[in-house]
Amino acid sequence: MAEPIWGDWGPKLMNKAHWVVLTLSGGRLLNKPFGMPLVELHTVGRKSGLPRSCYLTTPVHDDQRIVLVASKGGDDRHPDWYRNLVASPDAELVLDGERLRVHARTATPDEKAELWPQVVKAYRGYANYQKRTTRDIPLVICELV
Repeated sequence: MAEPIWGDWGPKLMNKAHWVVLTLSGGRLLNKPFGMPLVELHTVGRKSGLPRSCYLTTPVHDDQRIVLVASKGGDDRHPDWYRNLVASPDAELVLDGERLRVHARTATPDEKAELWPQVVKAYRGYANYQKRTTRDIPLVICELV
């Protein structure tokens, strides 16, 4: 796959713009992109050891787990937040204004087979992202601790 025109800066700028809109609107605007709940993920940088955060959506969630999709828009590389979670799986998520401690893990093949249809039902774009890449897009299960 060709490198996007904006490279890795496009998603970073979009994330920053999302933060500005959420902050200025008091969380009223852009809080359910594509109809999915928005989460703010807080991780530790695998190289820097510094706190990192980003906004993601959760197509599947319940009172025990929150599922994230490491799609990176169909890029051939895993998103940085996913690589950070693999290196340091204990993280925090903010969902509906509540800060939650989680332990993240990549879904097993059986779990992914069960969850993927639900993910695509929540947002068909994920199926298109998978078609864009030869990389198997991981699903991340964040279990509440």
